Amino acid sequence: MRTGPHNALTDVPGLRVGHASAPGAGARSGVTVVVAPPDGAVGGVDVRGAPQGTRETDLLDPVRTVQRVHAVVLTGGGAYGLAAVDGVMQRLEEAAAGFAVPGGVVPIVPAATVPDLGRGGGPGSRLDGPTGAAAFDAAADGAVAQGSVGAGTGAVAGGLPGGVGTASAILDDGSVVAALVVVDSVGSAVDPVSRTLHGARAGLPGEFADPVIDQPEPPPPAAGPATTLAVVATDVTLDKAGCARLATMGHDGLTRALAPSETASDDAVVFGLSVATRPAPAPLAFGTLHAAAADVVSRAVAHALLAAHTVPAVGGAVSD
Repeated sequence: MRTGPHNALTDVPGLRVGHASAPGAGARSGVTVVVAPPDGAVGGVDVRGAPQGTRETDLLDPVRTVQRVHAVVLTGGGAYGLAAVDGVMQRLEEAAAGFAVPGGVVPIVPAATVPDLGRGGGPGSRLDGPTGAAAFDAAADGAVAQGSVGAGTGAVAGGLPGGVGTASAILDDGSVVAALVVVDSVGSAVDPVSRTLHGARAGLPGEFADPVIDQPEPPPPAAGPATTLAVVATDVTLDKAGCARLATMGHDGLTRALAPSETASDDAVVFGLSVATRPAPAPLAFGTLHAAAADVVSRAVAHALLAAHTVPAVGGAVSD
């Protein structure tokens, strides 16, 4: 097993990732868009926790008619940030990508949000359709910016700056599994004694030369909502139920990388995607795929913290 050329979600053929920042002075929020190939990707989801904000996740239930999604939006801004989806849908409609209906198409764009309100900027800094469109326009299939960017701009993990991280693995049969996370958690990604990142334990040889966060972790902030988001994707053919199972394994990766994980106010939403360009795995090969899915999520969490840890955090919020 080895990393893909970018060690990123974009190592799954056909997927593109773009970021955009919230408008306004002092804004600490943004949008990250995962764009599927033109004909979409099979999608599933595993939503855990109580107060999370989501959009169109019910469509990913295997019993629903829609089989493919055309993008996934991960956004800051709490429930207000879901307005960024409108801009992504507009761009997809312009490209004639969507679920066919009389008179046109309806792009299928599930979304989930990070509750980063109050971490910088004000009501004038809220995310909207143009912000989502900007993230879509920035989407590319190369290296992915990590750390305090896009939906991870205002994220906090256990009192330290959280952010966006990504990782990939190429399995022995040539198939790819990869993840992108937005780490915003009550739990910490750092071992309190060694200061080593929990997720780095899943690293591939040479991936984490120095998996230590050397800055002191401040006291945890007052109890409040937090939501970690993730997309786990592969090029092997999976149905919607298989994509949901891939998302479930992503939660296992979060549990290994964040401690504690998924507490009463600490939600997590994980999407699973299949671009379905390779044959479905043999029954016994699912174990390898699922184990790799958990590991790439853990590794992505570690990359997020390493990329963001130079950003100062004060009182549990990322400073301007």
